[in-house]
Amino acid sequence: MQSAVDLARSGQAAGRSRRQPMSWIALAAIIVSLLSLLPLAFIIWIAVQTGWDSVSALVFRPRVGELLINTVLLVALTVPIAIVLSMALAWLTERSDLPGARLWAWLSVAPLAIPAFVHSYAWITLVPGLHGLWAGVLVSVLAYFPFLYLPIAASLRRLDPALEDAAAALGLGPWRVFARVVLPQLRLAICGGALLVGLHLLAEYGLYVFIRFDTFTTAIVDQFQSTFNGPAANMLAGVLVTCCFVLLALEVLVRGEERYARVGSGAARHRQRSRLGRATLPCLALPAITTLLAIGVPFVTIGRWLVAGGADVWRFDEIGLALGQTLFLALAGALLATIAAMPMAWISIRAPGPLQRLLEGCNYIVGSLPGVVIALALVTITVRIAMPLYQTLFTILVAYALMFLPRALISLRASIAQAPIELERAAASLGRPPLKALWSTTIRLSAPGAAAGMALVALGIMNELTATQMLAPNGTRTLAMAFWSYSGEIDYASAAPYAFIMVAMSLPLTWLLYVQSKRMAGR
Repeated sequence: MQSAVDLARSGQAAGRSRRQPMSWIALAAIIVSLLSLLPLAFIIWIAVQTGWDSVSALVFRPRVGELLINTVLLVALTVPIAIVLSMALAWLTERSDLPGARLWAWLSVAPLAIPAFVHSYAWITLVPGLHGLWAGVLVSVLAYFPFLYLPIAASLRRLDPALEDAAAALGLGPWRVFARVVLPQLRLAICGGALLVGLHLLAEYGLYVFIRFDTFTTAIVDQFQSTFNGPAANMLAGVLVTCCFVLLALEVLVRGEERYARVGSGAARHRQRSRLGRATLPCLALPAITTLLAIGVPFVTIGRWLVAGGADVWRFDEIGLALGQTLFLALAGALLATIAAMPMAWISIRAPGPLQRLLEGCNYIVGSLPGVVIALALVTITVRIAMPLYQTLFTILVAYALMFLPRALISLRASIAQAPIELERAAASLGRPPLKALWSTTIRLSAPGAAAGMALVALGIMNELTATQMLAPNGTRTLAMAFWSYSGEIDYASAAPYAFIMVAMSLPLTWLLYVQSKRMAGR
């Protein structure tokens, strides 16, 4: 009888222990979610304070129309071209007997290691007259198509070949099998990758400054740097945020609600690769030309400028300072973003429900906002309300945490899902306080996922330019800022070492992304 009473008491204590961390973690998740909405709420507040007459005068003017046309044309041309290119490369590397398919698959991911503004720097120094819309489309496709290639290739690896065999047995030719069986199953991958590319196009700054193509982001930064015109810049930011929400809505509309899973495990075999035959050499030309344009041009250009500059461009005191500050900001921002994402990741797995979905949506909304919008909001807030925080380490780290919170959240959520909740309950039943029970079980088991999330955030911070320029404390000079400073002075030789170091630091993580995508497909 006594043992039953003790068991009941221990069960009640464990229940109280489970409720207590849940309340604290949920409160922390709510606070982080509200902070993540701060830039969006601030833009709305500025619009209300400015008044409709001023807002309409700032928004409905010819300059905004020109920027809107440029942005719409850029997205409307770049995204379809990137989809077609990525699908062709994915099919060749995953479904055909293309010679060196594994090498070409890795080379199709490698452009992610090169920052977009380095792509533009390479092309504009190779072809000085490269300007305008089509120049922007060319460089954007080469810089961002891997965001589409990765999910499409991963989806092709996981498809059940029995469905295609059944369609072929019913008399459908190869092209009709692809159109009616394969392509519909790739819809999620295409929509997700296209959304990611579109959001990057809206947020990119350095790429389009090099080729002198005006977008909303370039106009916002120019407005901020030239006149510090808060209302005008904020209204442009509001239009840019509206474009982001339009892209999100289009993705949801195109994605639909069709079922993409099947009951049962499907075929436990890989589809036999299609033979290219006489088409082998022409098909080899596509990945070869893509690699030459997306990787060869940047590396050759950087190497050419390094050789032209000689040993004089390696100013190790400046490079060492920039490298140290970049690594410090990357590590500190990644740590803060991971800590901020932990409560949301925990409740998304341990306590799913309407509140969790609402809070998680808030975190993803801030991830869709361009960095310049977040930076502009924080600049205006600190100048108007908390002047001592303007251009401080605290402000820029908060901006990094808000910008890259979804990267940390996704990795943490996946790792926490693999940590059994029974371990937390067992630790609580043994008398450990709630936070210690959580630390000794779930947090430790999710450490690899947290490390992966931190690496993704750190990569984004190392290559980030606009928010760093607007928020960095006086005296800050990261690798991206140093590169931008020298390239802005047309001193391309002095900028080359910084471009080389950024690429060298990004390549290992890009390789890890490629390996992880293969593991997810069981390869």
